[in-house]
Amino acid sequence: MHTLLFLDPGHFHAALTLRVSQARVADEVFVYARPGAELSDFLALVERFNRRSPNPTRWRSVVTTSDDPLRRLVDERRGDVVVLAGRNGGKARTIERLHGAGFHVLADKPWLVEPGDLEPVRASLAGWPLAAEIMTGRHDVAAGLVKRLVGVPAIFGEFGDDGPAIEQESVHHLEKLVDGAPLRRPWWFFDVRVQGSGPVDIPTHVVDQAQWLVDRDVTSAKLVSARAWSTRVPVEAFRRITGEVSFPAELEPFVEGDALGYRCNAELVYRIGRVTARAATSWNLSASPGGGDASHNVVHGTRADVRLEQSASTGYRRRVFVEARADAAAVAGALRDAVTAWQAELPGIGVVSAGSSTTCEVTVPPDGGHETHFARVLDEFLTIVDDRRWPAAAAERTLAKYALLAEAAAMTRPESERRRGGE
Repeated sequence: MHTLLFLDPGHFHAALTLRVSQARVADEVFVYARPGAELSDFLALVERFNRRSPNPTRWRSVVTTSDDPLRRLVDERRGDVVVLAGRNGGKARTIERLHGAGFHVLADKPWLVEPGDLEPVRASLAGWPLAAEIMTGRHDVAAGLVKRLVGVPAIFGEFGDDGPAIEQESVHHLEKLVDGAPLRRPWWFFDVRVQGSGPVDIPTHVVDQAQWLVDRDVTSAKLVSARAWSTRVPVEAFRRITGEVSFPAELEPFVEGDALGYRCNAELVYRIGRVTARAATSWNLSASPGGGDASHNVVHGTRADVRLEQSASTGYRRRVFVEARADAAAVAGALRDAVTAWQAELPGIGVVSAGSSTTCEVTVPPDGGHETHFARVLDEFLTIVDDRRWPAAAAERTLAKYALLAEAAAMTRPESERRRGGE
């Protein structure tokens, strides 16, 4: 039985690991944090899970507030697994300290905010105890279906080489709902020195997905180009999102007039082995009525393109399409054979026409949605801990990814910051 420790849970991802009960986790969880709204929001969300009907959880939060919660957690050692999801600035060194003190650490992305964070990341991934990311993408059924389709040569062929073989685009929103309630973000979410800038935040997930698809040469990642730009956040929107009356003094370097320049957007071009990928990630203030986060991901193969789409055209549902590039009849036949073979594992999967002689849609079985994936990540993490099997490939892949993102962070660093840093 494991006992979970939560350190400064300033992001709702921390609470989402507790969305369902865990057979291998004690109901009593220990929270070490500074007092304030972030702690209150975490406890309130956990309590919503406890009061939920049906399937309520039974978590009992034991809270210790302190000006130095990390020291108290390490000194008191009331559990064996630390869940870390909050401020990203300094996170790499916190993980390294917890790892060195003998705790297993499950930490939200990104671990790296600035290039100098790479060495602590390297140290935490060097060996036992286990340090791993809260990386939910590989538990998404639609993404897993794309992975399966790319792995069938009769459908996909090989990765194309006439431009980026993997194209990843996503749009997120600063105002959103979590567990059906408006999400309040802490003010520091808008400080790229704390949250991380566009090239290191969402791309942490995106590069992991590309590594998963390539599934070879994943320790060879090379940056080709990177750029970053800002989203304008008016003070009225900032108040709605954070509950703050005005921009805190810490954000003054990023304020122009009555708006904040939030450098949260990025475009990266990179290579994994011989496969080129392009990723563009951006943040809008809020979704249009009936809208939501959107993504457009295409994997180009020599026989077919596999596309995962979530947009207005799909009703903001994640839908998977296969578009033949050659010999459409043969690709369609191979697709039907593969889907038939996967029926037992993926009940509800099917193939339907997408209105074109060359394009089919593969129906995606429901998986409960993004919020359900965090508990699955925790369960996977605890399985590795219980089995005491060192995940060497995952550690190497994670280090390669952060080396790539460290280079992107350095390449896109504003000139003013370079001057302050003496470069």
